[in-house]
Amino acid sequence: MPIQPRVLKGFRDYLPAQMIPRARMIARIREVFESFGFLPLETPTLEYAEILLGKYGQDAEKLLYRFTDHGERDVCMRYDLTVPLARVVAQYGDLPMPFKRYQISPVWRGENTGKGRYREFYQCDVDIVGSGSLLSDCECVWVDYLVMTSLGLSNFEIHLSNRKLLDGLAQWLGDLETKRLPEVYRTIDKLPTAGPDAVKQMLAGLGLSDAQVAKVFQFLDLKGTPEEVLGKLAPWFAEIPAGATGIQEMRTLLTLIDGAGIPRSHIHLDLSIARGLDYYTGTVFETFLTDLPHLGSVMSGGRYDGLIGFFAGRDLPAVGISVGLDRLFSGLEELGKVDRALSTAQMLMTQMDAALLPLYLKTAGELRHHGLRVEMYHQADKLGKQLQYADKRGIPLAVIIGSDEAARGVAQVKLLAEKRQDEVPLSSLAAWLVDQIKGSSASASPAPGRAR
Repeated sequence: MPIQPRVLKGFRDYLPAQMIPRARMIARIREVFESFGFLPLETPTLEYAEILLGKYGQDAEKLLYRFTDHGERDVCMRYDLTVPLARVVAQYGDLPMPFKRYQISPVWRGENTGKGRYREFYQCDVDIVGSGSLLSDCECVWVDYLVMTSLGLSNFEIHLSNRKLLDGLAQWLGDLETKRLPEVYRTIDKLPTAGPDAVKQMLAGLGLSDAQVAKVFQFLDLKGTPEEVLGKLAPWFAEIPAGATGIQEMRTLLTLIDGAGIPRSHIHLDLSIARGLDYYTGTVFETFLTDLPHLGSVMSGGRYDGLIGFFAGRDLPAVGISVGLDRLFSGLEELGKVDRALSTAQMLMTQMDAALLPLYLKTAGELRHHGLRVEMYHQADKLGKQLQYADKRGIPLAVIIGSDEAARGVAQVKLLAEKRQDEVPLSSLAAWLVDQIKGSSASASPAPGRAR
Protein backbone atom coordinates (compact mmCIF):
# COMPACT_ATOMS: atom_id res chain seq x y z
CA MET A 1 0.00 0.00 0.00
CA PRO A 2 1.22 3.53 -0.70
CA ILE A 3 2.14 5.68 2.31
CA GLN A 4 -0.67 8.07 3.20
CA PRO A 5 0.55 11.64 2.59
CA ARG A 6 -0.31 13.66 5.72
CA VAL A 7 1.01 16.34 8.06
CA LEU A 8 1.40 16.02 11.84
CA LYS A 9 -1.26 17.75 13.94
CA GLY A 10 -0.22 21.31 14.69
CA PHE A 11 2.08 21.54 11.66
CA ARG A 12 1.32 22.82 8.19
CA ASP A 13 2.60 23.11 4.64
CA TYR A 14 2.85 26.54 3.03
CA LEU A 15 2.15 26.27 -0.69
CA PRO A 16 3.38 29.00 -3.09
CA ALA A 17 0.12 30.98 -2.88
CA GLN A 18 0.83 31.47 0.83
CA MET A 19 4.62 31.45 0.77
CA ILE A 20 4.89 34.38 -1.63
CA PRO A 21 2.86 36.89 0.47
CA ARG A 22 4.36 35.40 3.64
CA ALA A 23 7.89 36.03 2.36
CA ARG A 24 6.93 39.59 1.47
CA MET A 25 5.48 40.02 4.95
CA ILE A 26 8.74 38.83 6.51
CA ALA A 27 10.68 41.24 4.28
CA ARG A 28 8.59 44.16 5.53
CA ILE A 29 9.07 43.12 9.14
CA ARG A 30 12.83 42.80 8.58
CA GLU A 31 12.91 46.29 7.06
CA VAL A 32 11.26 47.72 10.18
CA PHE A 33 13.72 45.87 12.44
CA GLU A 34 16.77 47.07 10.51
CA SER A 35 15.47 50.65 10.41
CA PHE A 36 16.15 50.72 14.18
CA GLY A 37 19.65 49.25 13.81
CA PHE A 38 18.85 45.72 15.03
CA LEU A 39 21.41 43.10 13.92
CA PRO A 40 20.55 39.61 12.58
CA LEU A 41 21.26 36.53 14.70
CA GLU A 42 20.56 32.81 14.24
CA THR A 43 20.63 30.15 16.98
CA PRO A 44 20.30 26.34 16.74
CA THR A 45 17.02 24.46 16.72
CA LEU A 46 18.25 22.23 19.58
CA GLU A 47 19.54 23.37 22.96
CA TYR A 48 20.70 21.39 25.96
CA ALA A 49 17.63 20.86 28.14
CA GLU A 50 19.28 22.61 31.08
CA ILE A 51 19.50 25.79 28.98
CA LEU A 52 15.71 25.99 28.60
CA LEU A 53 14.39 24.35 31.77
CA GLY A 54 13.53 26.57 34.73
CA LYS A 55 13.05 29.72 32.65
CA TYR A 56 9.44 29.61 31.45
CA GLY A 57 7.31 28.26 34.31
CA GLN A 58 5.78 24.84 34.83
CA ASP A 59 2.83 25.27 32.45
CA ALA A 60 5.08 26.33 29.59
CA GLU A 61 7.73 23.69 30.20
CA LYS A 62 5.14 20.94 29.78
CA LEU A 63 5.01 22.03 26.13
CA LEU A 64 8.73 21.59 25.41
CA TYR A 65 9.71 19.01 22.80
CA ARG A 66 12.33 17.14 24.85
CA PHE A 67 14.21 13.95 23.99
CA THR A 68 17.54 12.14 24.22
CA ASP A 69 19.60 12.45 21.04
CA HIS A 70 21.92 9.88 19.45
CA GLY A 71 24.74 10.99 21.73
CA GLU A 72 22.57 10.35 24.83
CA ARG A 73 22.31 14.09 25.45
CA ASP A 74 19.19 15.57 27.07
CA VAL A 75 18.00 18.15 24.52
CA CYS A 76 14.99 20.33 23.73
CA MET A 77 13.76 22.03 20.61
CA ARG A 78 13.71 25.76 21.21
CA TYR A 79 10.49 27.07 22.77
CA ASP A 80 11.17 30.71 21.99
CA LEU A 81 14.01 32.92 20.78
CA THR A 82 14.61 34.79 24.03
CA VAL A 83 16.24 32.15 26.22
CA PRO A 84 18.66 31.15 23.41
CA LEU A 85 19.54 34.86 23.12
CA ALA A 86 20.33 34.95 26.84
CA ARG A 87 22.62 31.96 26.35
CA VAL A 88 24.36 33.68 23.40
CA VAL A 89 24.97 36.89 25.38
CA ALA A 90 26.50 34.92 28.26
CA GLN A 91 28.57 32.71 25.94
CA TYR A 92 30.04 35.51 23.82
CA GLY A 93 31.26 38.05 26.36
CA ASP A 94 32.67 40.53 23.85
CA LEU A 95 29.35 41.52 22.23
CA PRO A 96 28.96 45.32 22.02
CA MET A 97 26.49 46.69 24.57
CA PRO A 98 23.73 47.53 24.25
CA PHE A 99 23.35 44.53 21.95
CA LYS A 100 20.40 45.00 19.58
CA ARG A 101 19.52 41.83 17.71
CA TYR A 102 16.68 40.44 15.65
CA GLN A 103 15.92 36.84 14.77
CA ILE A 104 13.25 35.40 12.47
CA SER A 105 13.07 31.64 13.05
CA PRO A 106 10.69 28.78 13.88
CA VAL A 107 10.00 27.61 17.44
CA TRP A 108 8.17 24.50 18.68
CA ARG A 109 5.57 24.02 21.42
CA GLY A 110 3.51 20.88 22.03
CA GLU A 111 0.32 22.77 22.83
CA ASN A 112 -3.33 22.36 21.86
CA THR A 113 -3.86 23.67 18.37
CA GLY A 114 -6.49 26.17 17.31
CA LYS A 115 -7.18 29.10 15.00
CA GLY A 116 -3.81 30.67 14.24
CA ARG A 117 -2.12 28.42 16.84
CA TYR A 118 0.33 25.77 15.68
CA ARG A 119 2.99 23.55 17.24
CA GLU A 120 5.61 24.83 14.82
CA PHE A 121 5.49 28.54 14.16
CA TYR A 122 7.74 31.46 13.40
CA GLN A 123 8.66 34.23 15.77
CA CYS A 124 10.18 37.53 14.66
CA ASP A 125 12.01 38.94 17.67
CA VAL A 126 13.83 42.15 18.44
CA ASP A 127 15.69 42.49 21.75
CA ILE A 128 17.90 45.10 23.38
CA VAL A 129 20.36 43.70 25.91
CA GLY A 130 22.43 45.86 28.25
CA SER A 131 20.14 48.90 28.44
CA GLY A 132 17.94 49.61 31.43
CA SER A 133 16.62 52.79 29.82
CA LEU A 134 12.88 52.96 29.22
CA LEU A 135 13.78 54.34 25.80
CA SER A 136 14.52 50.69 24.93
CA ASP A 137 11.01 49.71 26.05
CA CYS A 138 9.63 52.57 23.93
CA GLU A 139 11.58 51.32 20.90
CA CYS A 140 9.86 47.94 21.27
CA VAL A 141 6.44 49.63 21.27
CA TRP A 142 7.55 51.74 18.31
CA VAL A 143 8.66 48.64 16.38
CA ASP A 144 5.28 47.09 17.20
CA TYR A 145 3.40 50.11 15.84
CA LEU A 146 5.48 50.31 12.64
CA VAL A 147 5.22 46.57 11.93
CA MET A 148 1.43 46.76 12.17
CA THR A 149 1.12 49.87 10.00
CA SER A 150 3.68 48.61 7.45
CA LEU A 151 1.39 45.62 6.89
CA GLY A 152 -1.53 47.94 6.19
CA LEU A 153 -3.26 47.39 9.55
CA SER A 154 -5.01 50.25 11.31
CA ASN A 155 -7.41 48.50 13.72
CA PHE A 156 -5.09 47.24 16.43
CA GLU A 157 -4.39 47.93 20.09
CA ILE A 158 -1.05 47.69 21.89
CA HIS A 159 -1.84 46.64 25.47
CA LEU A 160 0.77 47.73 28.03
CA SER A 161 1.38 47.02 31.67
CA ASN A 162 4.27 46.48 34.08
CA ARG A 163 5.02 43.42 36.18
CA LYS A 164 5.97 45.75 39.05
CA LEU A 165 2.31 46.77 39.23
CA LEU A 166 1.45 43.11 39.88
CA ASP A 167 4.23 42.92 42.45
CA GLY A 168 2.62 45.95 44.10
CA LEU A 169 -0.75 44.22 43.94
CA ALA A 170 0.72 41.14 45.65
CA GLN A 171 2.01 43.26 48.54
CA TRP A 172 -1.28 45.15 48.72
CA LEU A 173 -3.13 41.84 49.06
CA GLY A 174 -0.81 40.72 51.88
CA ASP A 175 -0.19 37.16 53.12
CA LEU A 176 0.86 35.69 49.75
CA GLU A 177 3.76 33.28 49.60
CA THR A 178 6.40 34.42 47.14
CA LYS A 179 6.52 30.99 45.51
CA ARG A 180 2.83 31.26 44.66
CA LEU A 181 3.13 34.63 42.92
CA PRO A 182 4.07 33.32 39.42
CA GLU A 183 1.00 31.09 39.47
CA VAL A 184 -1.21 33.97 40.60
CA TYR A 185 0.20 36.18 37.82
CA ARG A 186 -0.34 33.49 35.18
CA THR A 187 -3.92 33.12 36.37
CA ILE A 188 -4.57 36.86 36.10
CA ASP A 189 -3.08 36.75 32.59
CA LYS A 190 -5.82 34.29 31.59
CA LEU A 191 -8.59 36.86 32.19
CA PRO A 192 -9.12 37.81 28.50
CA THR A 193 -9.55 34.17 27.44
CA ALA A 194 -11.02 32.47 30.54
CA GLY A 195 -13.29 35.29 31.76
CA PRO A 196 -13.73 36.74 35.27
CA ASP A 197 -15.73 33.89 36.82
CA ALA A 198 -13.18 31.25 35.86
CA VAL A 199 -10.30 33.43 37.03
CA LYS A 200 -12.00 34.01 40.39
CA GLN A 201 -12.38 30.26 40.83
CA MET A 202 -8.75 29.64 39.87
CA LEU A 203 -7.51 32.30 42.30
CA ALA A 204 -9.58 30.76 45.09
CA GLY A 205 -8.08 27.40 44.17
CA LEU A 206 -4.63 28.91 44.71
CA GLY A 207 -5.61 29.76 48.29
CA LEU A 208 -6.64 33.41 47.95
CA SER A 209 -9.39 34.47 50.31
CA ASP A 210 -12.66 36.00 49.10
CA ALA A 211 -11.39 39.40 50.24
CA GLN A 212 -8.13 38.97 48.30
CA VAL A 213 -9.97 37.87 45.15
CA ALA A 214 -12.21 40.94 45.50
CA LYS A 215 -9.11 43.14 45.78
CA VAL A 216 -7.62 41.56 42.66
CA PHE A 217 -10.72 42.49 40.69
CA GLN A 218 -10.85 45.96 42.23
CA PHE A 219 -7.37 46.34 40.70
CA LEU A 220 -8.31 44.79 37.34
CA ASP A 221 -11.55 46.74 36.98
CA LEU A 222 -9.94 50.20 37.10
CA LYS A 223 -11.10 52.20 34.08
CA GLY A 224 -10.10 55.43 32.36
CA THR A 225 -7.19 56.81 30.38
CA PRO A 226 -3.76 55.39 31.27
CA GLU A 227 -3.01 58.50 33.33
CA GLU A 228 -6.34 58.21 35.16
CA VAL A 229 -5.80 54.53 35.98
CA LEU A 230 -2.28 55.19 37.23
CA GLY A 231 -3.62 58.08 39.31
CA LYS A 232 -6.16 55.77 40.96
CA LEU A 233 -3.42 53.22 41.69
CA ALA A 234 -1.05 55.74 43.27
CA PRO A 235 -2.76 55.94 46.72
CA TRP A 236 -2.92 52.14 46.96
CA PHE A 237 0.80 51.81 46.30
CA ALA A 238 2.02 54.89 48.19
CA GLU A 239 3.81 52.69 50.74
CA ILE A 240 4.65 49.87 48.33
CA PRO A 241 7.96 50.57 46.51
CA ALA A 242 7.47 47.97 43.74
CA GLY A 243 4.03 49.33 42.82
CA ALA A 244 5.17 52.97 43.02
CA THR A 245 8.12 52.17 40.72
CA GLY A 246 5.77 50.46 38.26
CA ILE A 247 3.55 53.55 38.17
CA GLN A 248 6.51 55.85 37.54
CA GLU A 249 7.90 53.60 34.79
CA MET A 250 4.52 53.50 33.05
CA ARG A 251 4.23 57.29 33.19
CA THR A 252 7.71 57.70 31.73
CA LEU A 253 7.02 55.14 29.00
CA LEU A 254 3.78 56.90 28.01
CA THR A 255 5.68 60.21 27.71
CA LEU A 256 8.26 58.55 25.44
CA ILE A 257 5.50 56.95 23.34
CA ASP A 258 3.97 60.38 22.82
CA GLY A 259 7.39 61.74 21.82
CA ALA A 260 7.75 58.97 19.23
CA GLY A 261 4.49 60.07 17.64
CA ILE A 262 2.65 56.81 18.27
CA PRO A 263 -1.07 57.67 18.34
CA ARG A 264 -2.68 57.12 21.73
CA SER A 265 -5.64 55.53 19.94
CA HIS A 266 -3.44 52.41 19.59
CA ILE A 267 -2.25 52.40 23.23
CA HIS A 268 -4.23 50.68 25.99
CA LEU A 269 -3.19 50.24 29.63
CA ASP A 270 -4.26 46.70 30.54
CA LEU A 271 -3.58 45.67 34.14
CA SER A 272 -4.50 42.03 33.42
CA ILE A 273 -1.41 41.53 31.25
CA ALA A 274 1.22 39.57 33.12
CA ARG A 275 2.65 37.49 30.27
CA GLY A 276 2.62 33.82 31.19
CA LEU A 277 6.40 33.35 31.32
CA ASP A 278 8.23 33.70 34.62
CA TYR A 279 11.19 35.73 33.38
CA TYR A 280 9.42 39.10 32.87
CA THR A 281 10.34 41.82 35.38
CA GLY A 282 9.01 45.16 34.09
CA THR A 283 7.13 46.48 31.05
CA VAL A 284 5.00 43.91 29.23
CA PHE A 285 3.26 44.27 25.86
CA GLU A 286 0.56 42.44 23.92
CA THR A 287 -1.00 43.50 20.61
CA PHE A 288 -4.46 42.56 19.36
CA LEU A 289 -6.31 43.02 16.08
CA THR A 290 -9.56 44.67 17.14
CA ASP A 291 -11.42 43.21 14.13
CA LEU A 292 -10.46 39.68 15.24
CA PRO A 293 -10.83 39.54 19.04
CA HIS A 294 -10.86 35.72 18.96
CA LEU A 295 -7.40 35.54 17.40
CA GLY A 296 -5.41 36.43 20.51
CA SER A 297 -2.18 38.40 20.73
CA VAL A 298 -0.18 38.77 17.50
CA MET A 299 2.81 40.59 18.99
CA SER A 300 4.06 40.44 22.57
CA GLY A 301 7.04 40.73 24.87
CA GLY A 302 8.46 42.69 27.74
CA ARG A 303 11.41 43.45 29.99
CA TYR A 304 13.35 40.55 31.50
CA ASP A 305 16.22 41.98 33.53
CA GLY A 306 17.03 38.76 35.41
CA LEU A 307 17.04 36.11 32.69
CA ILE A 308 20.60 36.48 31.42
CA GLY A 309 21.89 36.10 34.99
CA PHE A 310 20.96 32.40 34.77
CA PHE A 311 23.90 31.99 32.38
CA ALA A 312 26.21 34.96 32.95
CA GLY A 313 26.32 34.93 36.74
CA ARG A 314 25.31 38.59 36.72
CA ASP A 315 22.13 40.33 35.70
CA LEU A 316 21.96 42.33 32.49
CA PRO A 317 18.93 44.48 31.68
CA ALA A 318 17.06 43.35 28.58
CA VAL A 319 13.77 44.00 26.80
CA GLY A 320 12.23 42.61 23.62
CA ILE A 321 9.12 42.06 21.58
CA SER A 322 8.11 39.30 19.17
CA VAL A 323 5.79 39.06 16.18
CA GLY A 324 3.78 35.82 16.13
CA LEU A 325 4.20 35.53 12.37
CA ASP A 326 1.87 32.60 11.71
CA ARG A 327 -0.94 33.94 13.87
CA LEU A 328 -0.63 37.40 12.34
CA PHE A 329 -0.56 35.93 8.83
CA SER A 330 -3.65 33.89 9.69
CA GLY A 331 -5.33 37.13 10.80
CA LEU A 332 -4.37 38.90 7.59
CA GLU A 333 -5.82 35.99 5.62
CA GLU A 334 -9.07 36.19 7.57
CA LEU A 335 -9.27 39.95 6.98
CA GLY A 336 -8.75 39.43 3.23
CA LYS A 337 -5.47 41.34 3.27
CA VAL A 338 -3.33 38.64 1.65
CA ASP A 339 -2.91 38.59 -2.12
CA ARG A 340 -2.71 35.15 -3.66
CA ALA A 341 0.07 34.84 -6.21
CA LEU A 342 1.45 31.78 -7.94
CA SER A 343 4.59 33.38 -9.35
CA THR A 344 7.42 35.56 -8.14
CA ALA A 345 8.18 36.66 -11.73
CA GLN A 346 7.62 40.22 -12.93
CA MET A 347 7.31 39.15 -16.53
CA LEU A 348 6.87 36.14 -18.80
CA MET A 349 9.24 35.62 -21.71
CA THR A 350 6.90 34.07 -24.26
CA GLN A 351 8.12 31.60 -26.88
CA MET A 352 6.61 32.29 -30.28
CA ASP A 353 9.06 30.38 -32.48
CA ALA A 354 11.29 27.49 -31.36
CA ALA A 355 13.94 28.66 -33.81
CA LEU A 356 14.27 31.89 -31.81
CA LEU A 357 15.04 30.09 -28.51
CA PRO A 358 18.68 31.37 -28.42
CA LEU A 359 17.33 34.94 -28.67
CA TYR A 360 14.81 34.31 -25.88
CA LEU A 361 17.54 32.86 -23.64
CA LYS A 362 19.88 35.79 -24.36
CA THR A 363 17.13 38.37 -23.73
CA ALA A 364 15.97 36.73 -20.51
CA GLY A 365 19.57 36.63 -19.27
CA GLU A 366 20.07 40.32 -20.00
CA LEU A 367 16.86 41.22 -18.18
CA ARG A 368 17.87 39.19 -15.13
CA HIS A 369 21.28 40.89 -15.20
CA HIS A 370 19.40 44.16 -14.65
CA GLY A 371 17.66 42.77 -11.57
CA LEU A 372 14.40 41.81 -13.27
CA ARG A 373 12.59 38.56 -12.44
CA VAL A 374 11.80 36.66 -15.64
CA GLU A 375 10.00 33.35 -16.12
CA MET A 376 10.38 31.64 -19.48
CA TYR A 377 7.54 29.77 -21.15
CA HIS A 378 9.04 26.39 -21.99
CA GLN A 379 7.65 25.70 -25.44
CA ALA A 380 6.43 27.49 -28.52
CA ASP A 381 2.65 27.76 -28.23
CA LYS A 382 -0.33 29.92 -29.14
CA LEU A 383 0.09 33.41 -27.72
CA GLY A 384 -3.35 33.34 -26.11
CA LYS A 385 -2.45 30.24 -24.11
CA GLN A 386 0.81 31.80 -22.93
CA LEU A 387 -0.89 35.04 -21.88
CA GLN A 388 -3.52 33.02 -20.03
CA TYR A 389 -0.70 31.22 -18.19
CA ALA A 390 0.78 34.59 -17.11
CA ASP A 391 -2.60 36.00 -16.07
CA LYS A 392 -3.50 33.01 -13.90
CA ARG A 393 -0.21 33.32 -12.03
CA GLY A 394 -0.43 37.06 -11.52
CA ILE A 395 2.53 37.84 -13.79
CA PRO A 396 1.88 41.46 -14.87
CA LEU A 397 4.00 41.70 -18.05
CA ALA A 398 4.60 39.54 -21.11
CA VAL A 399 7.54 40.00 -23.47
CA ILE A 400 6.66 38.89 -27.01
CA ILE A 401 9.24 38.43 -29.77
CA GLY A 402 8.05 36.79 -32.98
CA SER A 403 9.96 36.40 -36.21
CA ASP A 404 8.88 39.88 -37.38
CA GLU A 405 9.98 41.51 -34.10
CA ALA A 406 13.29 39.62 -34.18
CA ALA A 407 13.97 40.84 -37.72
CA ARG A 408 13.30 44.44 -36.67
CA GLY A 409 15.18 44.19 -33.33
CA VAL A 410 12.15 44.99 -31.17
CA ALA A 411 9.90 43.33 -28.61
CA GLN A 412 6.24 43.75 -27.84
CA VAL A 413 5.59 44.25 -24.13
CA LYS A 414 2.04 43.52 -23.03
CA LEU A 415 0.80 44.95 -19.72
CA LEU A 416 -1.86 42.39 -18.94
CA ALA A 417 -3.88 44.27 -16.33
CA GLU A 418 -4.02 47.44 -18.43
CA LYS A 419 -4.59 45.56 -21.68
CA ARG A 420 -1.88 47.79 -23.18
CA GLN A 421 0.93 46.85 -25.53
CA ASP A 422 4.11 48.80 -26.31
CA GLU A 423 6.82 48.17 -28.89
CA VAL A 424 10.33 48.58 -27.44
CA PRO A 425 13.77 48.20 -29.12
CA LEU A 426 15.64 45.17 -27.79
CA SER A 427 18.69 47.37 -27.19
CA SER A 428 16.81 49.41 -24.57
CA LEU A 429 14.32 46.77 -23.39
CA ALA A 430 15.91 46.20 -19.95
CA ALA A 431 16.11 49.93 -19.12
CA TRP A 432 12.54 50.47 -20.35
CA LEU A 433 11.20 47.61 -18.21
CA VAL A 434 13.09 48.81 -15.14
CA ASP A 435 11.57 52.29 -15.55
CA GLN A 436 8.14 50.80 -16.19
CA ILE A 437 8.24 48.67 -13.03
CA LYS A 438 9.61 51.53 -10.90
CA GLY A 439 6.93 53.86 -12.20
CA SER A 440 4.21 51.32 -11.54
CA SER A 441 5.47 50.77 -7.99
CA ALA A 442 5.66 54.49 -7.25
CA SER A 443 2.17 55.34 -8.54
CA ALA A 444 0.24 52.29 -7.38
CA SER A 445 -1.73 52.39 -4.12
CA PRO A 446 -1.52 48.90 -2.68
CA ALA A 447 -4.43 47.43 -0.80
CA PRO A 448 -3.85 47.27 2.98
CA GLY A 449 -1.34 44.62 3.93
CA ARG A 450 -0.53 43.71 0.38
CA ALA A 451 2.95 43.76 -1.05
CA ARG A 452 3.41 44.78 -4.67
